[in-house]
Amino acid sequence: MERMTVAKAMTECLKAEGITRLFGYPGAAICPFYDELYKSDIEHILVRHEVNAGHAASGYARMTGKPAVCVATSGPGALNLITAIATAYMDSVPMVIITGQVNSDQIGRDVFQEADITGSAEPFVKHSYLLNRPEDTAEVFKRAFYIAGTGRKGPVLIDVPCDVQKAEIDFEYPETVEIRSYRPSSKGNGFQIKRAVTSMLEAKKPLIIAGGGLFTGNGAELMRKLSEKLDIPVISTLMGLGAMPTDSPLYYGMLGMHGCEAAKCAVNNCDTLILLGARLSDRTSSPISRNNELVVIHIDIDPAEIGKSVAANVPIVGDISIVLGQLLEQLNSVEPQQHAEWKNQLDESRVDREPKPVEKGFVNPKWFIRELNKYLPNRSIAVADVGENQFWTASNIELKNGRFLTSGGMGTMGYSLPAAIGAKCAEPDAEVIAVCGDGSFQMEMPELATCVQHGISVKVIVMRNRYLGMVREHQTNFYGNRLYAVSLDGSPDYTKIADAYGIENMLVESEESAKEGIKRLISSDKPFLLEVAVPELIETIL
Repeated sequence: MERMTVAKAMTECLKAEGITRLFGYPGAAICPFYDELYKSDIEHILVRHEVNAGHAASGYARMTGKPAVCVATSGPGALNLITAIATAYMDSVPMVIITGQVNSDQIGRDVFQEADITGSAEPFVKHSYLLNRPEDTAEVFKRAFYIAGTGRKGPVLIDVPCDVQKAEIDFEYPETVEIRSYRPSSKGNGFQIKRAVTSMLEAKKPLIIAGGGLFTGNGAELMRKLSEKLDIPVISTLMGLGAMPTDSPLYYGMLGMHGCEAAKCAVNNCDTLILLGARLSDRTSSPISRNNELVVIHIDIDPAEIGKSVAANVPIVGDISIVLGQLLEQLNSVEPQQHAEWKNQLDESRVDREPKPVEKGFVNPKWFIRELNKYLPNRSIAVADVGENQFWTASNIELKNGRFLTSGGMGTMGYSLPAAIGAKCAEPDAEVIAVCGDGSFQMEMPELATCVQHGISVKVIVMRNRYLGMVREHQTNFYGNRLYAVSLDGSPDYTKIADAYGIENMLVESEESAKEGIKRLISSDKPFLLEVAVPELIETIL
């Protein structure tokens, strides 16, 4: 046991949890903690807006699989984090958020830069703590990391008043934690495991839907083993992209309103549906037509998600990697299965529409992503923003041993660049590419400075069509083409913006220049911005 300030104890808690890097933006109410960070070996990545500290932590956590940390000061600093907290909550991303707060005796008195962040963020966190008792510091941090990183992972907030940070305590970090009211399931029910195995073996047309939970639960490799053992075709949700290599003969594409024909055919004709870590949001479940013969096996860590969108015949609550391990153990003595007729049916539904040529001075974005695939290393991380660029990328990107990150549940614009920064920090040897529209890029543009300051070689692709493309598409299709508040006239020259930051860049306005631009982008070992001129209106769906 050692005597120290709470601020120093906070850094010691982070060290004990294996935190070597965090993302933040300082302010007076969190300065005691920052002063101790200065003395520690923990690397601090300074973002240019607090929300991007949260998105960067999200990208970092999604690649490491462990809780990442972001920091902000009180009042507006803390409130700016809420969008990032909600984004992480919807996509089950483990994060610990540390915010400064005004002095304890000033809380509730509307003093300068006071905001009830624990109350404001309550709908979007797994749990939150107002650390008003200095002696609770170690226990609160231990619990926060435990809650964030277990069960259905998600964000946990710790709000620390400035005077509490300065208080002295006797510090000792606990080795274990036990919370009576929080006992997440891990192992699947044995009887349900046997039922699931029986259903899979009896199935003539089985189908796996791979969800984002396969990544948060470290189950993607086990899912691939199950698919190959029983010869089960796989489709994915938006968040599950990359769980199955896109070049696998057992992979039939992405499901959803922007999904492909083969995936829709698969889900409409299967007789046994195996949902793995997929919550089936409204954008995914609507194409699923439930008939009386369809058997649904739903495996998820969160019992609230099972049966919420599609009724489950065989519900299994548990950690996805543990449950898949149980299934494979039961199947250990079973001979590999074959579903040739079923796969032939799905192969016939595969549609590969070649991207159409577009007018001179522009590039078809679908063609561009396919061309980009030719140069991407096997271990590449594509981070898409929200809008048309998201589905151009999701529908055309090839992921052999890579990852696809995006804001799926919340659909948060301005996500890709800061999340890519976090992902690159987590995997510095991987090729990390942020794809965004010119609308979303203008929400995150200042983070180019973060790349430069910290030497983070993220590659940025800006699909420039001078419109809020997805909203324009919606107004065109459903509101009689009455375009309103979607023009981005007045936007800057993005290559000159890159020049201003000292970032290498290129403008692409033809297929020939696109090929050159892609080569330059991939070969660079520094941040690079590629501005791609795309037509004002082009169908989102492949």
